[in-house]
Amino acid sequence: MASIRNFCIIAHIDHGKSTLADRLMEITGTLEKREIQAQTLDQMDLERERGITIKLTPVRMHWRWIELNLIDTPWHVDFQYEVSRSLASVEGAILVVDATQGIEAQTLSNVYLALENDLTIIPVLNKIDLPSADVEGVSQEVMHLLGCTRDEIIPVSAKTGENVDAILDRIIDMIPEPKKLTQDSELVPQNAENAYTEATKALIFDSHYDPYKWVVVYLKLFSGRLAKGGKYQFIHSGAKIEALEVGFFRPKYIPCPSLEAGEIGYLVTGLKSLDEAKVWDTLFMGNPEVKKAIPGFHHITPFIFAGIFPVDTDEYPKMKESMEKLIMNDASLVIEPEVSPALGYGFRCGFLGLLHLDIVKERLWREYDLDVIITSPQVTYHVVLSGDKREQFPRANPELIESNGEICTVVSISNPEDLPNPWMYLSIEEPIAKLEIITPSEWIGNLMKLAQERRGIFRNQTYLDMNRVILSYEIPMAELIGDFYDDLKSVSSGYASLSYEFLRYQEDDIVKLDIRVAWEMIEAFSMLIHRSRARAVGGTICEKLKNSIPKEQFAVAIQALVGADVVAREDLSALRKDVTAKLYGGDITRKKKLLEKQKEGKKKMKQFGRVSIPSDVFVNILKKG
Repeated sequence: MASIRNFCIIAHIDHGKSTLADRLMEITGTLEKREIQAQTLDQMDLERERGITIKLTPVRMHWRWIELNLIDTPWHVDFQYEVSRSLASVEGAILVVDATQGIEAQTLSNVYLALENDLTIIPVLNKIDLPSADVEGVSQEVMHLLGCTRDEIIPVSAKTGENVDAILDRIIDMIPEPKKLTQDSELVPQNAENAYTEATKALIFDSHYDPYKWVVVYLKLFSGRLAKGGKYQFIHSGAKIEALEVGFFRPKYIPCPSLEAGEIGYLVTGLKSLDEAKVWDTLFMGNPEVKKAIPGFHHITPFIFAGIFPVDTDEYPKMKESMEKLIMNDASLVIEPEVSPALGYGFRCGFLGLLHLDIVKERLWREYDLDVIITSPQVTYHVVLSGDKREQFPRANPELIESNGEICTVVSISNPEDLPNPWMYLSIEEPIAKLEIITPSEWIGNLMKLAQERRGIFRNQTYLDMNRVILSYEIPMAELIGDFYDDLKSVSSGYASLSYEFLRYQEDDIVKLDIRVAWEMIEAFSMLIHRSRARAVGGTICEKLKNSIPKEQFAVAIQALVGADVVAREDLSALRKDVTAKLYGGDITRKKKLLEKQKEGKKKMKQFGRVSIPSDVFVNILKKG
């Protein structure tokens, strides 16, 4: 283990993380210069086009006879699940800060996450070759954040390779050797006396389904030895396997006879389902007395849910197969079948954020040629019911709590149709997020007004320097999943950045907003929303429907309701048809008779007629959000 260093790279979006990884591979000779392209470790076309990292990618390098294992990690707030898995497998991190932009919101949140995992942080100032680089000013920000000295910050240019070799030397000198395990699977330093090395234990930090190799797991070996042909067991799932192939990443699969303690590599399991080889599980072989799981990262629960349906209902079998393949390579995606009277068969999916949702939608279109409808995103609410009512909600995984001396049942609801009747529940709790906004001081007023309009509660204000401020708020997560990010960029002229994380559940006045067309409820448009916003949102949907639904022979009422109260309404006038066009002359009573007959018919149709909403109307309204 003394010759191994495991690390990741921390950076805000577009601060040069992937470019720095390219230079590290080039300088260490891991890849030939002709093999390296921009963002080499970002292997998906979608990652290259958007300039962001979506999936973590490990790679092994060598420098001064020391083995360096880098896990290239996505640091966007929507991919924290990938981040937590990486941090459990490394001992150090390189903090990359753009010398032209300084510290951003996600830089802060990721530093805190690294410090919580007790990682050694090496500060690096990137893009020093640009004319707009403020090396001294940004260095002061980093020193204030980490409490380090000016000499500890390494100025580099990842694009040209200037001073990048100094980072490699610092990694070897500063990042500690991999930790060992005790018999109780507690992580201890390399030189600890109570380290236990006999059993083979490895933490699964990612899994991948390969059409030729089947399930391949990415792992960090903490103790023992992992060899081809060995027989191992997953502690949580209980699945038993034989190692068909072991190896490391460069960044492609490179088979080798075995992996030693402290190394990062892959294992071909021979399993056909990812359910038996889940991430966060522990691979084990040895004495059953020490069969205890490694304390790894936290299992993150999605807070944002939306329905996904094929535009063409005949494509549901193809969509089902595509979703099953997609979930094999995206462990943070949660799906379950759903049926909608308006949209047909589809899936209820859980996401970690709106970018995650957008990536899934884009991958369905690119990789599987599927055009889909996505219903309005909803956060997960907690509904508190009096008494023990677990048997009534088997799918919702209800929990029991004690409130005011009474036993209550808490049910998690993400689909408005699952909400119990109003007389059945005591209250509804919504998720609250901790929001941090970094902005130039001139935009403070605009951003405070925006946060307060979205029900944000001000908590703190901290100055990074004379011109940049951190605003801290507690804000309902439901307010963040709409157009909050777009509005934030708009009112700050693009200069502000944000980061958020789940804080707690809190009771509030949450209601169900229903949309009724010609006295018939349209379930696809139902949503859970705060009462103060029901009128505005309901009015917007009614207006969109009025402009989208084809006219009928009778007047159509489009209503937004909260319970039995109509909070917004639009009326679609009847289609005018001239029933007297074929009359030529004659007594006027003939025309009056026909018009009265038409009037009676429209009155009857208004009472009993049904409006058929074309599928393209759902597509247009739901795609616009």
